[in-house]
Amino acid sequence: MIKKAGYYLFAAFFALFRLFPLREDKVFFVATHDDSPEGNVGIVAEALRRRRPEMKLCFLTRRDGIRHPITFFVIRAYQMATSGTIFMDNEFMPMAYTRVHPKAKVVQLWHGTGSIKRIGLDVETGQVAELAKRANRRITHLIVNSERMKKQYARAFGVPEEKTYVLGLPRTDLILDGECMEQKREIFYAKYPQLRAKKCVLYAPTFRDDEVDDPRLALDLAEWTRQADQDEVLLLRLHPHVAANFSEDVLAAYGDSVINVSAYPGVTTLLAVADCLITDYSSIIYEYCLFDRPMIFYAYDLQKFRENGRDFYEDYENYVPGPVVQNQSDLVKIWRQEGEWKEKVADFRREVYEFLDKNAVNRLFELIFHI
Repeated sequence: MIKKAGYYLFAAFFALFRLFPLREDKVFFVATHDDSPEGNVGIVAEALRRRRPEMKLCFLTRRDGIRHPITFFVIRAYQMATSGTIFMDNEFMPMAYTRVHPKAKVVQLWHGTGSIKRIGLDVETGQVAELAKRANRRITHLIVNSERMKKQYARAFGVPEEKTYVLGLPRTDLILDGECMEQKREIFYAKYPQLRAKKCVLYAPTFRDDEVDDPRLALDLAEWTRQADQDEVLLLRLHPHVAANFSEDVLAAYGDSVINVSAYPGVTTLLAVADCLITDYSSIIYEYCLFDRPMIFYAYDLQKFRENGRDFYEDYENYVPGPVVQNQSDLVKIWRQEGEWKEKVADFRREVYEFLDKNAVNRLFELIFHI
């Protein structure tokens, strides 16, 4: 009820500010999932700063909200209502009650480059689904990676296929830029010099709705550190909603053997330094496959996730590009094996990417800004 009242209030101010002239040189970014320079929104913003420095860029991030009412309800509503282009990395529910200017472009980039588990209207129900449908009607351009993703994302967002564009996503440009990624690795090692000569294993579990207030690690860290070699380090990357309630005290006993990097600004850098990825149902695999390194799928609650979670778009075990294990004992065994992962990763990459040419941003700017 409080959230809905907030949506109405934002929309009321938005409607008031619609009376002001639309500025085609103003761009508004909704970065409520990933406001780092490595997210789709952050990469687009930086490219605009370089190419069109005269443009005015405005941002709405996770830090905005009812705790900062003047900023959120007044300033952000004014900026959004008067911007010629709006880029988004998430659903923004107040848009269910707004009417954007007919000349404004609303571009949904999303925060991932694909999804194993069902998203958006493929999983939302009741009032949430109704609000999402109404909010997503404002989308004029939905950007996806491949023809394979086009129907999936169009359905998940309730957007017609003719408004869904296969251009590739900005994050792929960053990952494929070897020089830029090496610079980012160096920045990471400057912060964590003790990891430079280590083998880094990144554990990045997906978001589970029932663990926000009570985050749990499915890994027995004591057992993990007993099994690990001296040159191996486990990096933890938790979903932002979970990380906010995770206690660092849990890690105190493990020193530099286990490091929480959930707050590190930019998951792409973490993927670049990871020698191996352990995940479950996270869309992070769509980026990590570009590094051509092994992945292990620790799906400890697979049956429960199927029955009570979001379920999957594909046959999970046959689709993911790596071995699937459901307990830590098997995880350790697989972790020690080389495995035949290269061909699986290469096949997966070919399936999910239409373009791997570092020109996703160029195609986007040609479509939206004609530059």
